Amino acid sequence: MSAAERRLPARSGLDLRRSVQVLTSTETDTQRRGSGYRVAADAVLTAAHVVQDALSVRLRFFTEDGRTTELPGERVWIDASADIAVIRLERGPDSGLAGHVPPVRFACITDVVECEALGFPRFTMRRNPASAASDPPTVYRDSHHARGTTTPLAGVRRGTLELALRAPEYDVDRERSPWEGMSGAVVWSGGYLIGVVSEHHRADGLGTLAATRVDRWHQLLPPDRIRELSELIGLPVDAAQLERLPPPQSEPWLRTAAEQLASWVKEQWTDEERRRSVHDPFPMSVRFRNATGPFDNWSNICQAPPRSQTPSAPLTLAGPLDRIVEVYRKIPSRRLVVLGEAGQGKTILALRFVLDWLDTSVPGDPVPVIFSLGSWDPTTSLHGWMCDRLVRDYPDLNVPAPSGGNLADALLGEHQILPVLDGFDEIAEDLQPAAIRAINATDTGLLLTSRPKEYAEAAQTAHTVLRGAAGIMLDPLDLVGLTAYLRRASPPAPGGDEKSTAWEPVLVELGRRPHSEGAGNVAEALSTPLMVALARTVYHNARTQQPDDKPQPKDLLNTRRFPTSTAVENYLLSAFIPAAYDPPPTGSRPAGVGTGKRPRPPQRRWDVERSQAWLSYLARHLNQLGRRNERDKKIVRDLAWWELGTTLHRSSRALVVGGLASVAFGVTTAIGNIPVDLVATSRGLGFALTRGIVVGVLHGLAAGLVFGLIYWIMSGREGLKPLQVRARLSRGAWKRHREARLGTVVGVVTGAVAAVILLALDRIVVRELGLDDGQGGGRGAALVFISELAFGGGLVFGLTALLEAPLQSGSATRPSDLLNSNRRRVVFRLMLWALVIGPTVGLVEGIWHGALRGIEVGTVFGLEAAFGAGLAYGCGLTAWGQWVALARIWLPLTGRLPWRLMAFLDDAHQREVLRQAGAVYQFRHASVQDHLSSEYRRRSAGESTPHPRNPPLSQPRQ
Repeated sequence: MSAAERRLPARSGLDLRRSVQVLTSTETDTQRRGSGYRVAADAVLTAAHVVQDALSVRLRFFTEDGRTTELPGERVWIDASADIAVIRLERGPDSGLAGHVPPVRFACITDVVECEALGFPRFTMRRNPASAASDPPTVYRDSHHARGTTTPLAGVRRGTLELALRAPEYDVDRERSPWEGMSGAVVWSGGYLIGVVSEHHRADGLGTLAATRVDRWHQLLPPDRIRELSELIGLPVDAAQLERLPPPQSEPWLRTAAEQLASWVKEQWTDEERRRSVHDPFPMSVRFRNATGPFDNWSNICQAPPRSQTPSAPLTLAGPLDRIVEVYRKIPSRRLVVLGEAGQGKTILALRFVLDWLDTSVPGDPVPVIFSLGSWDPTTSLHGWMCDRLVRDYPDLNVPAPSGGNLADALLGEHQILPVLDGFDEIAEDLQPAAIRAINATDTGLLLTSRPKEYAEAAQTAHTVLRGAAGIMLDPLDLVGLTAYLRRASPPAPGGDEKSTAWEPVLVELGRRPHSEGAGNVAEALSTPLMVALARTVYHNARTQQPDDKPQPKDLLNTRRFPTSTAVENYLLSAFIPAAYDPPPTGSRPAGVGTGKRPRPPQRRWDVERSQAWLSYLARHLNQLGRRNERDKKIVRDLAWWELGTTLHRSSRALVVGGLASVAFGVTTAIGNIPVDLVATSRGLGFALTRGIVVGVLHGLAAGLVFGLIYWIMSGREGLKPLQVRARLSRGAWKRHREARLGTVVGVVTGAVAAVILLALDRIVVRELGLDDGQGGGRGAALVFISELAFGGGLVFGLTALLEAPLQSGSATRPSDLLNSNRRRVVFRLMLWALVIGPTVGLVEGIWHGALRGIEVGTVFGLEAAFGAGLAYGCGLTAWGQWVALARIWLPLTGRLPWRLMAFLDDAHQREVLRQAGAVYQFRHASVQDHLSSEYRRRSAGESTPHPRNPPLSQPRQ
């Protein structure tokens, strides 16, 4: 990549590398100097009087090392009344300037604000040390960063801004202003351009400059001139679309929450973008253009005044992927629909939009958050659904907000969230019209992605369009960009250049005979970033000097094997998983080494065929998850660990969960009873073992039946979901007194019922079997026992409500983070049950029967409560317990998933088979998920799956 094509790091507001010294020559051979700013890739904004009568214009820029470079410029737009001009920068291939710069944002001020400007005034004239011996010595003007304040209340009649700046200390030449040369410098405030320096009135003092104000331009220029200026520098076509400074001040806690969320979102998606290798070795040349179809009229999109008689002109929304934020900011309504076929890069565009927006944002901008729409039921509130997703992925937003509700709800309500709604087409087809109507009920800006057909049909069925939304369409990859990418992304032959890669025969054929059958199929199949990425993975180890039995890209040109582009796509999908799990060649370097990226951890070796079978099951699980009943026909893409196994029959799941609870409670009870009978009775070891086993079996069966029944009831509704809580006595614990009272009541009832069941088993069933050990006592002892468990249960449940605060992680939650937090929650409850139930029972028994009896019974009940009741509860009635029972035990036992499941999922993420979206995984693309699901059906039906390295011959097209 040449130096000219480098891109400036995105930055809001003043940037030294975009500041310009404008040098002009006139007919009288006089030299004039001014200042300017590079507002677009090839456009510099300055004052009109700087270049008014110039014969030639030179533009002097700073380079990365602090030196300067000069380039020619051409005046292309000027207006004396507004005193602004635009110069076209004639940027050559070796100019050293970036090929793209972040767009400038414009604003007007409504109150006193801080401001700044960067220019080249006369008082910064310096002697060049290198010319000390010359006569006369050469001089130059250095940059000056002027900072101060401005107010909208001064210069009202003239329509200028009065800039109060630090005055130059000396004014030697009273015939000339020391600020001479500062004209044309743009004035910034809060990351927005608010004016252009125009003149210095000596009567105002040396510390005051005047500047033309941006909102005044709209008053002085006719609409056609404003549109011309908008095309050149991105100025909004209507003054009402300018940002207002200072922005409305939100509550400090809300600003802090938005800033924290922005840092978490940026960290999350920067890491995910790196893992997906979407820019390795450079971004694919994805472009977009204005879309046609069911979109709102341009007057609504441009938010024209209600009584406007002139329809708004369409905006030009075409550009490359890295200008998506620039294009979005041009849309006054801040609502955009991105259309593209499967694999064309809609999700990557959404990811790039989020990161570029955060790079160029200013205080007060909303935080972009990606929401995968496939899991949204449009019959429910979009606001509530997004709030749930925010809490799931960013648990720190679950803390109470001063305004009521939690922080997630407050950020959404105050429009501090910019929803990026990805995958509209993944909503169930019959619910898509309702989704459009539900989104229209909101007034927030948004970006929505969808396939064209699904969006058009939904809008037609709903008899409406997405209100205020413009549309863009992603273009297929062009042949030039595809050729450059595959050559750079593929390893060359040893000692060869980039044209020695295994792709060269294909690229040569595409260049020579692009319309031949084989080349046409390959070109059409590789017209999307998804298929190019899959092809790169499939042939990542391909070499031109390999044996014939090794797969080569040139095989794709074989029209007998691949008679259509669909055949090529299907082959790449089927070969992707084996290629992703193909071990790297001996001696190859880890991904990222030598590329400036952080090296990835070593990948674990997994069997290819078993990995493909496991992934196929996971894909099938997601498809079944969206079709649990006739009403619920969602397209599920979120692979959540707490939902694994939930597609099994409900009775089967209840049996597995109940069985695990039965074992946990029964074994603990049996082990706890044996030493008691050995110490407290003289029956001997045989009696103690027999009674312990019988009691353990009976108690285990009872616990399994109870917990299995409760699980069966709960799983028939919304199911078990992970809780975003942690064990902590926080300052807000007293606010949870209602939850504590409710928990206490539930605990008392639960403890009393459990005590009655245990008494019935011990005093009726065990006694009838002749295994009574005489430790039960009479009715009084029974009542004491019931009161002990009832009191202990109420205390445990009440303390749990007080001691569990919202989870805080300080970052976006990963799947493993949420799993670990829920496991810690179960362990915390085990400890709480042991520390509460044991001492409670021991204290009562000690008062009733003596200290020794109290210690003995308290210890036994504490252990049984923790490892019996607590573990049974954790296994049967929590999301973590469901995960252990189904995903960690049952599904691995039946061979459908690996034993080290989280390690497998994380490894699949490293191999770019899965992607991470907050607290859940997703397959890297819906096409991969659907292909694997179909493969699982074929395996279940006993059909053979052709080996991807040797695809069957297909019949030629007729």
